Amino acid sequence: MLPSEIQAFCESEFGQVRSFQSVSGGCINHGGKITTSNGIFFIKWNSATSFPQMFSKEQHGLELLESTKALRTPSVISLYDGERHSCLILEYLESATRSSDYWQKLGIGLANVHRTTASTFGLETDNFMGSLEQSNQRTVSWIDFFVNERIQPQVRLALARGNMTAKEAGKVEDLCAKLPQLVMEEQPALTHGDLWSGNIMTDNFGQPVLIDPAVSYSHRETDIAMTTLFGRLPEEFYQT
Repeated sequence: MLPSEIQAFCESEFGQVRSFQSVSGGCINHGGKITTSNGIFFIKWNSATSFPQMFSKEQHGLELLESTKALRTPSVISLYDGERHSCLILEYLESATRSSDYWQKLGIGLANVHRTTASTFGLETDNFMGSLEQSNQRTVSWIDFFVNERIQPQVRLALARGNMTAKEAGKVEDLCAKLPQLVMEEQPALTHGDLWSGNIMTDNFGQPVLIDPAVSYSHRETDIAMTTLFGRLPEEFYQT
């Protein structure tokens, strides 16, 4: 059921809300298919105070990915930041059976996304990785960015929550010190940032679509690594 604040916004934008069908699976946001007198859309909402500006930052990420013309993303229709709730209204995409070259197209498309570069790693704004705030302070070194903006914030959070011991944190620090010998520097690449299988969907033409980004200019292989988080994608993707 839509919160009254969100329903009122939708009616001001699209006329009568005729139906809402919830979609399960999200652990942060509520969402689903909303049918209005002016069209069918996908809507997602959450607490405006718990996740401030989450959706405006997601909109920015979707628009950056869309600007590459490499892979489809759902178009942003409208955005609302209220006192209690925020919502993002997106193009509604019906899913079809994957095309025979689906995974190859995803691999080629992602490679083309990564060809979009910048002068520094990071982004002009911070954003979210899932429910966690993600810092994107700009730096010219990939290793500095990876250590300061990705690894160390997670270590601090794990220590604060009691999920990591000081000894374990020390081992992570030792690894960070060795990174210049383990990882090659390369130019910044636009990355999706949260590219696990649940953030890749199929459109009505059977083609891949990227959703729920946590974009930054980062190392290309971070996207590849994320595709193995909950099991690898099919080999056709990696062999493209």
